Amino acid sequence: MAGETAEIGTGRTGGREATTGVIPGRIALSVGCPDFTPPKGWQWTSLSSVAQLESGHTPSRKNPEYWDGGIPWIGIKDATENHGRTLSDTYQHVSELGLDNSSARLLPANTVCLSRTASVGFVVVMGRPMATSQDFVNWICGPNIEPHYLKYVLLAENEALWRFASGTTHQTIYYPEAKAFHVCLPPLAEQKAIAAVLGALDDKIELNRRMNATLEAMARALFQSWFVDFDPVRANMDRRDRWMERSEVNRDGRPPAALFPEHLEDSPLGHVPHGWEVKTLGEVIELAYGKPLKAEDRKNGPVCVYGANGPVGWHDEKLVSGPGIVVGRKGNPGVVTWAHGDFYPIDTTFYVEPKGECRSLYFLFYALANHDLANLSADSAVPGLNRNHAYMSKQVIPPALLIEAFDRQVAPIFATIHANEIQSRTLATLRDTLLPKLLSGELSVADTGNLIQTAN
Repeated sequence: MAGETAEIGTGRTGGREATTGVIPGRIALSVGCPDFTPPKGWQWTSLSSVAQLESGHTPSRKNPEYWDGGIPWIGIKDATENHGRTLSDTYQHVSELGLDNSSARLLPANTVCLSRTASVGFVVVMGRPMATSQDFVNWICGPNIEPHYLKYVLLAENEALWRFASGTTHQTIYYPEAKAFHVCLPPLAEQKAIAAVLGALDDKIELNRRMNATLEAMARALFQSWFVDFDPVRANMDRRDRWMERSEVNRDGRPPAALFPEHLEDSPLGHVPHGWEVKTLGEVIELAYGKPLKAEDRKNGPVCVYGANGPVGWHDEKLVSGPGIVVGRKGNPGVVTWAHGDFYPIDTTFYVEPKGECRSLYFLFYALANHDLANLSADSAVPGLNRNHAYMSKQVIPPALLIEAFDRQVAPIFATIHANEIQSRTLATLRDTLLPKLLSGELSVADTGNLIQTAN
């Protein structure tokens, strides 16, 4: 069925014309117009007739004046770390001079961006005017297509996008295929309603993510203040008693500040609080090896699977009773990740087993994160953390009562973070269930109310 035409300007993509072949997608996207009937009132529409297709470009890095300007520039890292989100800023910025001397173009807010090379299928939306690298195809949406509806179509078609790609060395979605994209569109009001339902779930997930980032920063700041900067000791040294007034009371009736000494002393780590011990990591932890787990076994289950850079799936059996600490061993060595519940660390990781008198996982988590473990690699071909080198690193250990005081402060924070993560997983599962049903017309927006209310 022929698509409606909006007043869309001519984008700068160049290259060959749109392919005349047809590669059907899974739900609501196709290269060429597919031969199946859309839901009543919907129609298959050429995407280029309702949205302006734009390419991206990278200004020359040989000219420093082209970079570090005020214009956000979307690269692959921005997309992979923010898949499905609206970007408010980017890792790199270009200058107006950089735009003027390249094929990069400043695109308006709400432009929908799809990574098309190497890391195919990552989708972001511009929260303000930005430019992109040549790794993206970008759509400036006209009045007949809701940008966030298009975003959800691209998210739903993630697996199909690889069918649209080709190449011998790296898979790439080329412009002839992108120019031939067809999207199954309901009326605009329904597009907006679908985007609003799915967006409400994503907004809550994003709110939880930001809340957790704030909570984790609070716990990290407390560790930094107490056990790295020794602020309470310095306050005691300066005879400032405000710590005594603001701190909660310990089990023995003393506020935490009273547990800190009143002066520093020399140690192998420089000046540390009087009476605190300096030990090697090998005296306080064991770095135990994770175990192999095939990718196909990381699809479902209640147990989170951890790789060297964090969660990599779900499994039906635990390897370690949580909570716990996972440390990257191979590929991305030295990354320290907290596991809230039971977990399965794969063979690219270590997991931490406390030993000796310091048993606090909270303290050990932040202590390990403060060490530069990434630089303790011993392998040349594949970066790998050498645990014997890690064991030789020194760590200052405060008295047990002070570690207990720290635990009491941060345990409720970690509990709230965990609760938020559980809720976000439930919401993400609901979103992923609704996504194909709403985009195929199988389920109407009116049918989703009770489901969303239950999830919240």
